[in-house]
Amino acid sequence: MVTLLLDQTQLEVVLSPIERAAAFHRENIRVARDTIAKVQLTDDAWTWLRGVPSPGTHLPGVLAAGSWKSASGLDFVLIRRRKPSVVIDLDGDADFQRLIFTTRHGLALTQALRLPVSTELADVSDIAGSAASPDRPRQRPVIRPRPA
Repeated sequence: MVTLLLDQTQLEVVLSPIERAAAFHRENIRVARDTIAKVQLTDDAWTWLRGVPSPGTHLPGVLAAGSWKSASGLDFVLIRRRKPSVVIDLDGDADFQRLIFTTRHGLALTQALRLPVSTELADVSDIAGSAASPDRPRQRPVIRPRPA
């Protein structure tokens, strides 16, 4: 699973050496924060694939990694099996139109993108974990009279 780092200006997707080899990508993926148009969580990222690997690795249902070329542009994909994933649509990025990757920190990413963060890079799960969660008012139980 990828590691996500976020600061005021960019989101960085840190790839392990094995992920770099599978994706045929030498560097981490860096995306300017203001180019992120939409973030969606999904349980089945395979339905979001579009186009063909160029270059990339594709083992259907097991692994999809690398750049995927389609009529609408170039996507970066790193999907493993049928695990929770995140789909990030980009608007105005020089390299990619969409990022799709498997991560268990998708919810933390969506929360962290709404919060102001420092200028230093930090793991998204740490950013989201440090934010105060909104308190929900307790709901009173509904008491209904018994039928006579």
